[in-house]
Amino acid sequence: MFSYRHAFHAGNHADVFKHTVLIATLQHLLQKDAALTVLDTHAGAGLYRLDGDYASTSGEAADGIQRLLAPGVPTPLAPALQDYVDMVRAFNQGPSTRVYPGSPFIAQRLLREHDRLKLFELHPTDARALAGNIAQLEAGRQVAVLAEDGFEGVKKFLPPPARRALVLCDPSYEIKSDYGRVQDLLQDALKRFATGVYAVWYPIIARPEAHDLPRRLKTLANKAGKPWLHATLTVKSSKQTTPERRPGLPASGMFLINPPFTLEAALRQALPQMAELLAQDRHAAHGLESGS
Repeated sequence: MFSYRHAFHAGNHADVFKHTVLIATLQHLLQKDAALTVLDTHAGAGLYRLDGDYASTSGEAADGIQRLLAPGVPTPLAPALQDYVDMVRAFNQGPSTRVYPGSPFIAQRLLREHDRLKLFELHPTDARALAGNIAQLEAGRQVAVLAEDGFEGVKKFLPPPARRALVLCDPSYEIKSDYGRVQDLLQDALKRFATGVYAVWYPIIARPEAHDLPRRLKTLANKAGKPWLHATLTVKSSKQTTPERRPGLPASGMFLINPPFTLEAALRQALPQMAELLAQDRHAAHGLESGS
């Protein structure tokens, strides 16, 4: 149950995708003065060392954020992708990139003093690391770290006091039941707080549950009469081509309910660049669809 560590995958292509969407979503929501509550169901450790043992073992950042920071990257980048790159650079000094901010630190960097950030992490080691990393911010009551199950924990914060919230749900999906729990979470959350913004990341892998999830979420959103946005990023074929290398994650998706109306246009510019710059073979692709 506690085997997954995001430190092995920090800064990979899925993080580039997920965090580009997160930043663009937050930037829109923070244009209103009213307080915003951000709930992160699977926060991880919050900050990661790309030159540390975990990230350097997998080397996944080399095919993710490091590609966008390499010399010769075509400019200009799409605005949403540039904002993401600028965010990562802000956590580093000098030309090298040693620190990668996870979603908790990205969100906290963007939030205002009267906004609130609730971070859930059940993995005991990551929960301790997250608490230590957040303590360095001296953010006071703005940020709360909760060492508990995020699927259940978010319920007590919906609806939030100011009636504005973003819920980011990105479990590891190592346990097959996570797919069903994501659907259950959104179904319950929409009953508690129908106008919240809900963002779900999921891996696109050879597992029936992974392919069923976006279809189930579309059905859920349509039945609730809520707009939705579904984006995908593929960087390589799902088939393993070299036996000496682990296949790794070939693609991932983001599904949002009540997305900002500006997000679709932003991703139409950013996704083609992501697919081009992060491609690992000729099967790289992207997708974007919406409904209301």
